[in-house]
Amino acid sequence: MRLKLDIDPDIVAMMHAEVVAGERAVTAAMREAGTGLKAAWRLQVTGAGLGTRLANTIRSQTFPKAGESLDAAALVWSQAPIIVGAHDTGPLIRSKNGFWLAIPLPAAGKSLRGGRITPGEWERRRGLRLRFVYRRTGPSLLVAEGRLNTKGQAVVSRSKTGRGKVTAPIFLLVPQVKLPKRLDLARDADRALDSVPGLIVANWVEAKI
Repeated sequence: MRLKLDIDPDIVAMMHAEVVAGERAVTAAMREAGTGLKAAWRLQVTGAGLGTRLANTIRSQTFPKAGESLDAAALVWSQAPIIVGAHDTGPLIRSKNGFWLAIPLPAAGKSLRGGRITPGEWERRRGLRLRFVYRRTGPSLLVAEGRLNTKGQAVVSRSKTGRGKVTAPIFLLVPQVKLPKRLDLARDADRALDSVPGLIVANWVEAKI
């Protein structure tokens, strides 16, 4: 017995159209899921009071970068992974050399490089020496002898009589700090992942219509 199989060209065309529709649907779904997750993470960062600058480090990219595929994927990441990751996990921070963490007080002012000023930078800029003050209860201190300017920052006193001279606390010294967990990135990532099947179906139906 000899069997002959003829494939209807219309069926081949329909199968090809279905694959194309699937590629479009999957790619569109991954793009929407990635963009949505990026927006959710940025909203978390700003909502936690961490600022738009850090929020804007959250980026997304759909793969393939050009064209459409049934294997499309989306990547969402931060360009400041250490900072964002720290606020996501709430780690225990210790000094690298095993001694103290120096936390600047208002009298220390700001660093010229952005962020928190260090004791070494403070001494170089102010021309004052810091003095260690041990406290049995509460954090120890680094203090300086000077005067407070109009911004409440310690500066060199030019008074020959010592008028206005104060001992100003500049840094708190602590052995470790527990950073509070302010973000929950996994929550939004799980929601984005759960939304993918529905997005694929919605985009596939839309493509057919």
